[in-house]
Amino acid sequence: MGLKAALSKPFAAWVVKGIDKWKKNAVKAQQAIFQSLVKEASSTVFGQDHDFASIKSYADFKVKVPIRDYEALKPYVDRVVAGEKDILWKGKPAYFAKTSGTTSGVKYIPISKESMPEHIKAARNALLTYIHETGKADFVNGKMIFLQGSPVLTEKHGIKVGRLSGIVAHLVPAYLQKNRLPSYPTNCIEDWEEKVDAIVGETINQDMTLISGIPPWVQMYFDRLKVQSGGKKIKDIFKNFSLFVYGGVNYEPYRAKIEASIGKKIDSIETYPASEGFIAYQDSQQEKGLLLLANAGIFYEFIPADEYYNENPTRLSLGEVELDKNYALILNTNAGLWGYSIGDTVKFVSKNPYKILVTGRIKHFISAFGEHVIGEEVEHALLSVANEEGIEITEFTVAPQVNAPDGQLPYHEWFVEFGTAPKDPQAFATKVDEALQKKNIYYFDLIEGKILQPLIIRTLQKDAFVNYMRAAGKLGGQNKVPRLSNDRKIAEELMQYVKT
Repeated sequence: MGLKAALSKPFAAWVVKGIDKWKKNAVKAQQAIFQSLVKEASSTVFGQDHDFASIKSYADFKVKVPIRDYEALKPYVDRVVAGEKDILWKGKPAYFAKTSGTTSGVKYIPISKESMPEHIKAARNALLTYIHETGKADFVNGKMIFLQGSPVLTEKHGIKVGRLSGIVAHLVPAYLQKNRLPSYPTNCIEDWEEKVDAIVGETINQDMTLISGIPPWVQMYFDRLKVQSGGKKIKDIFKNFSLFVYGGVNYEPYRAKIEASIGKKIDSIETYPASEGFIAYQDSQQEKGLLLLANAGIFYEFIPADEYYNENPTRLSLGEVELDKNYALILNTNAGLWGYSIGDTVKFVSKNPYKILVTGRIKHFISAFGEHVIGEEVEHALLSVANEEGIEITEFTVAPQVNAPDGQLPYHEWFVEFGTAPKDPQAFATKVDEALQKKNIYYFDLIEGKILQPLIIRTLQKDAFVNYMRAAGKLGGQNKVPRLSNDRKIAEELMQYVKT
């Protein structure tokens, strides 16, 4: 065992001891953060506009501060971007994380000097809790790769601007820098395919022990490694590769193909970072769910997902949530986001400690007929059948077909790229439809009442989703294919890749 690995174990034990303290008192930790956030921001423009000085309780806060998405908060953010101080949070942000918006174009998410350390600490603690639980620490002696966006930063009124992963790249602890790949020049390459090829060249002869990134782009990296190595499995290229760290999307649709590429099962850690804050990470290889970070500068609120679009939806604090219920996640942060709808939905699988699963996006659903099918349901329906039959799924998305041809009933249209295709596609589609009916009673009623016909699967050509993302200018980085759309924009683009 190397020196770093040996030292990491007592350090991990010390860190986990601290985590256990707030983990057992998460509601109390949230109450303390709530009071601190309101107090710290009371003299800001937002705090004055919303009378923070008079807020004594969460009940007061709900009256004073409405739920907002980025577009609704944008008038305040624009003032921060323009260089004004003390708008959403005291002073100016340390950084802006630049992301792609929907109706607002580019989004600038403020990151403060108080919030930035929480991102770094959470990423570190995810690894340390793994070391403490498993006793496996040898990976810290090898090379680690983080497939991420460019670290090149620009400036707006003296504030550094970049992708979250690019900002974090500048803040990796010194003791990890020597182990970290790719090189800075390679990381700065903007073209994703050129970048992946360069990363392959830099890493193929290295002792890679940890690989991190969004699963579909890690798969692209593995595919290029296979070609460059003459068809070898990843385990034969990187003999000490032992830990995969991922986030951004549900791993399950990609697990079979990634494990096939690796050639063996390895441990993995799921993380839930966002530009708005590091929300949760997997703290156990034995237990289900991600530990909600209740002591990390964020006060969480939860809206029952089926009430999200109501005029006055129910708003709950952590101590009021129920298990196995879908909630829209709302953030109040030490970077100045207030009543902020991040757009994700979660459900709790444990309250001792508080652990969540990310179930989808509040805007990514199909309800063209009142069924409100969500991401978790379509993923379960497809993967339960695929796993049972040994079928490999590369990628998929689903859209409604309201105007079915030739007088047919409407249906859900699934666009699936298979790694291993079913022998009987129609029988496979029937099983997936039956699985979805079991998960969603409204969908069942629509099929049973002959309002909808059973789903139809369109089998796509190899690399269809990569080609689609390339054409859309969204290849690589933090970009992801939505699982569900309530319109046919993506579906129409994918029609050109359907196998005939």
